[in-house]
Amino acid sequence: MFDPVIAPSGTLLGLLQRGRGDGTLHALTAPRAEALAALHACVLRDPRHDWQAENRSLYYARLFLDLDGELDAVEAHLFDAEDVLDTEESRTGLALAFLGHLASYGRRDALDLLRRYAARGTNWAWALDELALRDDDAGLRALAEPVLARFPAGPQGEAELAAAVRDAFEPRPWRLWAEDAREAVATRVRAAQEAGCFDRWQRQLRPTGPRPGWSVAAVLDWAEQGLERGAALHVPAARCLTAVAGPEDRAEIVEAARSGTEGARCTALRYLADGDDPGALDLIERAVATGTAGVVEAAVAAFERMRSPGAVDRARGWARRPDALGAAAGRLLACRGTAADSDLVLAALREAVRGEGPDAPTLWTLVDGAGRLGIACAAPVLRHVYRETASSQLRGRAARALAATDPSFAAGFAIECLWDCEETTRELAARHAETGDNRVVERLRRLAADPAEEAEVQTAVRSRIGPDTSAA
Repeated sequence: MFDPVIAPSGTLLGLLQRGRGDGTLHALTAPRAEALAALHACVLRDPRHDWQAENRSLYYARLFLDLDGELDAVEAHLFDAEDVLDTEESRTGLALAFLGHLASYGRRDALDLLRRYAARGTNWAWALDELALRDDDAGLRALAEPVLARFPAGPQGEAELAAAVRDAFEPRPWRLWAEDAREAVATRVRAAQEAGCFDRWQRQLRPTGPRPGWSVAAVLDWAEQGLERGAALHVPAARCLTAVAGPEDRAEIVEAARSGTEGARCTALRYLADGDDPGALDLIERAVATGTAGVVEAAVAAFERMRSPGAVDRARGWARRPDALGAAAGRLLACRGTAADSDLVLAALREAVRGEGPDAPTLWTLVDGAGRLGIACAAPVLRHVYRETASSQLRGRAARALAATDPSFAAGFAIECLWDCEETTRELAARHAETGDNRVVERLRRLAADPAEEAEVQTAVRSRIGPDTSAA
């Protein structure tokens, strides 16, 4: 999946792509045609950089209901010829999840469209999972024959069917079909269930790497062989060293960390850092100065995992370095530093935004650190990250940090967060938003009554609203 093009944050499309609460609020006051066009653009061209982790479907479904939209554009997208040519889940996954939420709200047209796509579409397994949560038994039983027809009779077709049953996210349809009155359907599905269980058992028994009893040299060789095959195995290899290495092996491991081959060096550095070895910090610094790009990355990652007071002290000395180790030192202080380290964390936060922009991966840790340390003067940078990032999860972290650092949060961003696409952000808003704004009281009531809302959000709402549904 290609990175999506995100519109500026000041536009309606940009707000909706980011999943910001202000996107919904602006859409509800914009011309309906304009709002629906922007909404369709998001649903049909997934704007998420991480589509497997970020939420958008419920957010878009709620707005679609408020706008009383029609599903013609979604139907055309699902059944376009591109559906056969582009089989990636990311092309249709958001639209299918969006339809699932609409179906749960009682939109019969969404349910029918999911059924048709499950019978005919390329990403049928996703549609079937959505239906497993929302359709009745009769509707699911009607899909048995078109789904099974995807798997032609013969060894290859039966193997593919067994894999589909084994990997199904929602097993309900397959369980229904295994008890189907049609003998041909039930027999075939039961055989696929049994084959899938057997395959899972075989995979659990299959050896996957070194075992206790291997030598240190064998583990390091295994890591190097993995690197030659294009697989970075230094993390599992370091765990294996924990099982096989003793005090007498330290010199061999230190030498590998100092001058070994890339796979062995990465493994040794990780092992020594995880064990807080007294020589680990010097070896990490040497690796950053002399190692390949892979060794530098492994050394920096190993350093960030360290928890000892010595590592924190060294981070204070490294935090102003203009390299990867300096950036890692800022993140380590964000996680484990004290209030005395606030200036270093703030400097790292500002530098990351200035140098890499509001979507830099390093910001996740630094934003959390600014909130943990209560760095009040970080609020302007945090507000910038909140507004501009395309990641709804990073925005949620920025909101949590603002709740701890910005006195204006409760009367400002917390209000729009009640409409945010991420449930954790809505939960935060439900706990902090000032109820002097009439929109807050009405939104809290609506969230409390919405069966699609997450339990954690509704718990937070109940902490603000009494049994008589008046604001607390």
